Amino acid sequence: MTSIALYLSGGFLILGSVLVLISAIGMLRFPDLFTRIHASSVATTFGAICIIVGLIFYNGSDAVFFKLALILLFLLFTGPTSIYALARAAIEAGIKPKISTHNNTEPLHHSQNNKTKREDAP
Repeated sequence: MTSIALYLSGGFLILGSVLVLISAIGMLRFPDLFTRIHASSVATTFGAICIIVGLIFYNGSDAVFFKLALILLFLLFTGPTSIYALARAAIEAGIKPKISTHNNTEPLHHSQNNKTKREDAP
């Protein structure tokens, strides 16, 4: 194996692992089902793609390349499809996404003593 393929393999494996870790953190941190679905589907799909591409670079055999390419195609078709089916089932079950009611133009912490309006303003 050449050193370029080894470095590409390591880079894709590390990138894929980081994306899967970000997906796991998103699953823990986001507030409702729909944002968790989004975090898991996007980051895990791209993470799996990067990991499989890294494995393809690592192993130069044609048989292993073909098997990994089939696994990659399977993941690309089934991952987003299953996430869509899960989200659709949640909507039909009556689960509503949480909508932020926070007004982004006002400061987060305001008190009566710190008024931002001028006294002579209309």
